[in-house]
Amino acid sequence: MKKSLLAMMLPALLAGCQMTTPTSSAPSTNQTDSTAVTKAKPPADDDDQSTVAAAGSDTLPAEPASSDVDVLADDSDNGGKTIAPLNDLWDVITQDFGLQYNADQQRIAVQKKWFETHPRYLERVSKRAEPFLYLVVHQLKQADMPMELALLPVVESAYDPFAYSQGRAAGMWQFISGTGDRFGLQQDWWYDGRRDVLASTKAAIAYLKYLHQMFHGDWLKALAAYNSGEGRVMRAVAYNKRRGRDTSFWSLRLPRETRAYVPRLLALAEMLKSPEGRNHFQPVANAPRLAKVTVKDQLDLSVAAELAGISVKKLHALNPGFNRWATSPDSAQTLLLPIDKADAFKAKLASLPPKKRLRWARHKVKRGDSLLKISHIYDTSVASLRRANHIKGNLIRVGQDLMVPLSDQALAEGRPTHAVSSRKAAISHEVHSGESLWTIAHQYRVSIHDLARWNDMKTTDPLRVNRKITIWLDGEKGSGINRNVHYKVRPGDSLSTIAQRFKVSVKDLLKWNQLDPSHYLQPGQVLKLLVDVTRT
Repeated sequence: MKKSLLAMMLPALLAGCQMTTPTSSAPSTNQTDSTAVTKAKPPADDDDQSTVAAAGSDTLPAEPASSDVDVLADDSDNGGKTIAPLNDLWDVITQDFGLQYNADQQRIAVQKKWFETHPRYLERVSKRAEPFLYLVVHQLKQADMPMELALLPVVESAYDPFAYSQGRAAGMWQFISGTGDRFGLQQDWWYDGRRDVLASTKAAIAYLKYLHQMFHGDWLKALAAYNSGEGRVMRAVAYNKRRGRDTSFWSLRLPRETRAYVPRLLALAEMLKSPEGRNHFQPVANAPRLAKVTVKDQLDLSVAAELAGISVKKLHALNPGFNRWATSPDSAQTLLLPIDKADAFKAKLASLPPKKRLRWARHKVKRGDSLLKISHIYDTSVASLRRANHIKGNLIRVGQDLMVPLSDQALAEGRPTHAVSSRKAAISHEVHSGESLWTIAHQYRVSIHDLARWNDMKTTDPLRVNRKITIWLDGEKGSGINRNVHYKVRPGDSLSTIAQRFKVSVKDLLKWNQLDPSHYLQPGQVLKLLVDVTRT
């Protein structure tokens, strides 16, 4: 999860899971510093009560189904643990709190104050959590877990299944790749289970259970380990033991982020307990909203959306784990659908001819391939291949992935994107002496009218030196889900190594950060990156 890894949607012995503040969330805590989605984040510790400005909006820091359609969630398999008959899921959560701690801790008070003074943050998180909160609560009840853990994705990602951190932790629960592998999350070219809300929720529960057992039933230490890695917490406990000191979470020498991470979760729980704090959470209906449907053979997501009677955008929002335009060709996979659409989807899918399941194919270029040869294999035209892959001439290279249209409808729709809610992300530009809206717009190749609109200005307004200007950048045509990541330069880093790590170009790194390529990077320097999370 985050190097400190564990920093909306049904989204190793780790040494580092720390997430960057998600672009629309509070600072996360999974062994990778979380991406920033909003403008402010809670204080990192009781020693640091300042808020931090970030570009964009305000942020805080597959199992086989027994049947093809499974409502998430009825209580037939729940061991009698039904979700209480309350109207609001936040009230259900509050009824089943189980963590033991001293609510008077100053570190909790600091975090609680931050939430109280940023009420719009929890309003936004409540809305983002709405499609998936019932699913998370149901899974936690099945596992007999403390219900405070339903608040953990608030801390980790602000319930954003597309959240991505500078430590390359992904998803609502912020798993790094190694920890995802360890807890059974499939990750390949087609799909990333770290972003799949149901799969990652089950994996997070398994990991938290493991940590709870490792720390002999101490949930606060388990949560700290989820954030910074079990090895780090065990070393901190051993250090205090050798010196005859208290070994409770509150006394351990842990990274600043981890010292704030657990109090942040407890502060959210404390707010839900009080009528005043409870008002910061927008109501979420206590009713199942989703059903899971098993898809046994590869299916184009645009076809799936048509069968379900919803938009591709909506389908992808409920199924953020898919990296491409179709389910995997190698394994059965689960789709989450609105409950009222699932049965009709299953019936239509059963009668769908196999040749209509796909509108696109993936072809990996082999030695000896040419556009003409590939067009013959798939019974399409060279012109269609060029159009689908933005190729001007005839040059293709071995190992390159080409998208091949298999139908006239695919061509009419154009090259498939990943149906993201927004493929844009923001960066922040600090105004220097002599700059104007025109010069900044020209520098970033955006419209001066857009630049003024993004910053609530008129095109004729003067700029104040050191003012932060927000610039929304679109990903390259055909790219996937972009997230804004702030990366702190480490000793030994170079532009090329950072670009390679996040699969971006050095040219873009220079543009996003207004860097002089002849100057060396400095450790501690913070870089802004626009990362396609489906490629990482």
